[in-house]
Amino acid sequence: MLVIGLGVVVLVGLFELGREPERERGSGARKLEFLNKSQASKRPSDTPHINVWWDDIPAHLRTDAAQPVNKSSNIHPGDYAGPEACRECHRKNYDGWSHHPHRWMNALADGSTVVGDFSGTSIAYLGGKVTFFKEHGEYRMRLEREESRTYVVHQTIGSRFFQYYVGKQIDGPESTDPSTDPQRLDHVLPLGYWIEPGEWVPIVNVAQEESPDGQRMDPFEVKSYQSNFCQYADACDQCHTTSPLGDLLSGNANQLAREVPRSIEWAVSNYLEEERPQWLPPRHRSLPDDQAVGLLNSLDAIPASEHAVTLGISCESCHLGCREHARNPKIIPAFFPTSPHLHSGSADAPPDSGRTHDNVNWACGRCHSGDRPHFAAGMSTWNSTEYSDAMRGSCYSQLKCTDCHNPHQAIGHKWSSTPAQDDARCIQCHQHYASLESQAAHSHHPPDSEGSRCMNCHMPRINEGLQDVVRTHTIFSPTNADMIYANQPNACNQCHTDRSIDWTLGYLKQWYNTRFDEARLQNQYTNRTQSAALGWLQSENHAVRLVAADALFRTRTEWDTDTSIQTALINALNDPYLLNRQFARRGFEGMLGLQLRHYGYHFYMTPDEREKPMADLREALRTAIQETKSDDNE
Repeated sequence: MLVIGLGVVVLVGLFELGREPERERGSGARKLEFLNKSQASKRPSDTPHINVWWDDIPAHLRTDAAQPVNKSSNIHPGDYAGPEACRECHRKNYDGWSHHPHRWMNALADGSTVVGDFSGTSIAYLGGKVTFFKEHGEYRMRLEREESRTYVVHQTIGSRFFQYYVGKQIDGPESTDPSTDPQRLDHVLPLGYWIEPGEWVPIVNVAQEESPDGQRMDPFEVKSYQSNFCQYADACDQCHTTSPLGDLLSGNANQLAREVPRSIEWAVSNYLEEERPQWLPPRHRSLPDDQAVGLLNSLDAIPASEHAVTLGISCESCHLGCREHARNPKIIPAFFPTSPHLHSGSADAPPDSGRTHDNVNWACGRCHSGDRPHFAAGMSTWNSTEYSDAMRGSCYSQLKCTDCHNPHQAIGHKWSSTPAQDDARCIQCHQHYASLESQAAHSHHPPDSEGSRCMNCHMPRINEGLQDVVRTHTIFSPTNADMIYANQPNACNQCHTDRSIDWTLGYLKQWYNTRFDEARLQNQYTNRTQSAALGWLQSENHAVRLVAADALFRTRTEWDTDTSIQTALINALNDPYLLNRQFARRGFEGMLGLQLRHYGYHFYMTPDEREKPMADLREALRTAIQETKSDDNE
């Protein structure tokens, strides 16, 4: 197992056992196989994969397939035309993309892209001071505590809810570790800008999983900073930019293989010799196996600025190289990769390169897939791996990502489709629920009520998405036993936050004849008569606590007389996880119209720093809850 940045490359076949790589039928060809890990456990015998061949693809594979070698390509650098080539004929899609978060996922830092306040503002953090300013025409941040260090911003990441920054250290203590040298390597800087409230905040979700107070990165301390160092080229820019797919197959096949719809054979040395000879050392064909593996892994760390089609995600990230189409519109772009160095399919099942269900979904799945911390039923606790989550649930044997998401149209800050439109998408396949009577019989709620909406029950809000808790892309049943047994959020109690788990189980049994093992329930629910949401808020799992607080904020009228819930929700502002405190602050301010900073509270404070503002807030928030309750009753 080889670790690349924050991801994991799994070398399957004989590399996994630490032996020589597989050689096919005496050909001398060496194979590295990157399995589609998210599907392997479900379909181990026929899981699509990517075989990366250090030498040529063995002749018998092409012969067995009875297919000629592809003479054309759509994944080489020269196959890409860039987004401006699309503008004249596809003006509507181009204009929509120009305002899409994909377009601005990554950009060079200048006056047209930077949204953070670099006017000299500063914040206190972890006993130090961070200042954001401009100097010599550059955007900079300076961190001062025992020592001072200054960073210059080179690139931006995102601009929808937050903007993070990529840059290098230009002043301060030097690193002794070249692999985490902030003066040599562009990396994700430790603070970002929260756009809606207009404030600087510590970055989150750059590591695989968040940590509690005392274990998060301390950007003022060298060892902590180096151990949490995130080199942007090595860990992020493969999905934040548009690179030729041939480059990604060579250096990042593990990511592409996660959701690949059909197996691919890739002759990596042949491609690199033709397109990227500068990436190869002399006599590369004779490299020992471990050095060949190391070379491919090192390609991940080549900055996108040196080989990408564009920074940010542009047209050909999904459509692949379209230069031939731009020259002759009658040549329709393929949605599946082709190259003389790539083979896929067989005589019995030749590849379909058109706009098929699998090909369209893989365009999204190439980036929106991966591993995140999971809830008990397998779905991710935080976003950006939506396609992997989708494949863990139902419906995606037929459903396409583009059935719900227009890839050329920005979603905006909030989901813009109406509940009726969302339901209609489900009913396209589930025609037996087309009538209002059948919907009521299935959901046991009045038609057009919140309880009758498909997504409220089958795609509940349990996924942390930047500044809001959003819907999971795992489509599953509210009777899911894994979530119930683990005392993790179920759809029923996300709306009925004042009701107990026994209340919910009673209706699940009455409506759907679903029964649960009493002994297993007893192990997880110490009080089965209290509010289930209150139990989640007291969970040891920080992701469960975050979802619980969100559900309670959205359903205040369900619980606003329950002082135990009020106390627990106020305590969320003192949660050991910074991210939970951030969401709790946003929830209280949205619910009550207060600004918690007026009480001296900032969610990124240390426990000691939070002690006094928390004491002031407890009474103030209880009073505000009661006042808004009285206003609602008038």
